Amino acid sequence: MDRSANNHVTEPIGILGGTFDPIHFGHLRPALDVAEQLGLANIRLIPSARPPHRTQPEASPEQRLAMLHLAIKNTEHFVVDDRELHRQGESYTVDTLLSLRQEFPETPLFLLIGMDAFLDIQTWHQWQRLITLAHIVVMQRPGESMSMSLDLDSWYQQHLASQDDRSFLAGKIWPLEVTQLAISATHIRLTIAQGLSPQFLLPDAVAQYIEQIGLYQNNP
Repeated sequence: MDRSANNHVTEPIGILGGTFDPIHFGHLRPALDVAEQLGLANIRLIPSARPPHRTQPEASPEQRLAMLHLAIKNTEHFVVDDRELHRQGESYTVDTLLSLRQEFPETPLFLLIGMDAFLDIQTWHQWQRLITLAHIVVMQRPGESMSMSLDLDSWYQQHLASQDDRSFLAGKIWPLEVTQLAISATHIRLTIAQGLSPQFLLPDAVAQYIEQIGLYQNNP
């Protein structure tokens, strides 16, 4: 599998989870920004099987994997990692990080999440363990402000990173400004269901695959 090909990597790697239903430029461009700013060896794109905080994906696991592979073909910054699709039960991030930490015991791990997700992180399963297993990268749009609760702000300030912390295996929070792309998978699915073109919202190869198999055309 792709995910076992680089198990001796010691350079830092990024982790981006999601349903990827479908994968689009709003996922890929900000992740590339993070990879370049932090000098990551790669970003592992990990599709969720059973996300606990959102509705189940419309596309099947096999379809979402196919779209991921098409999206990153001939790129050097991304790796498809299907470990959550082979695990039973809810797709909890803490379990994924535990698995990655076992596979990469000497590698700094950087978990990429958006601002909205970070502000909601205290609702995640065993959320306080996340920082012990990986760094947390909070991807911010230009000019976006962070309005946190007092408890979350205290935790944030306690773990806020400096450039000297990049070699640590885990334990720090990295707020990074990324390219603003207001693209959502929901909008893409609705666009396709309405018979409109999703071109320039996602990679051409992914759009062609969606059209070929008729995916999302019956979205209510």
